[in-house]
Amino acid sequence: MLRNHSFDRVYLARGSTDLRKSIDGLAVIVQECFELDPFSPCLFVFCNRKRDKLKILQWEHNGFWLHYRRLEKGTFHWPSEKETAPMNISPRQLRWLLDGLPLEQKQAHQEVTARTIL
Repeated sequence: MLRNHSFDRVYLARGSTDLRKSIDGLAVIVQECFELDPFSPCLFVFCNRKRDKLKILQWEHNGFWLHYRRLEKGTFHWPSEKETAPMNISPRQLRWLLDGLPLEQKQAHQEVTARTIL
């Protein structure tokens, strides 16, 4: 289950990924193509060519989670593959993406980090 406290970062694989790959194949992409550690407390998100399916790879304690989401209508607002490096997004942006919204929400309130109470 996706919980905000169980991961530090979220990385999107730009462009499309062959989602016939399972845990081992996606972990190899994370390690060799992204040069990141698939065992780190991060989410690695992959999308198919039609942009209607996602897989999320997550390491937790002693094993991998493989989350899968298929849309019945519509597509995900997925970044193009202009760059090959994974895109680092916030957990908030991931929620927007999963809800069918673009990653950049101009009308959303800016995140505020309170430092003191007056």
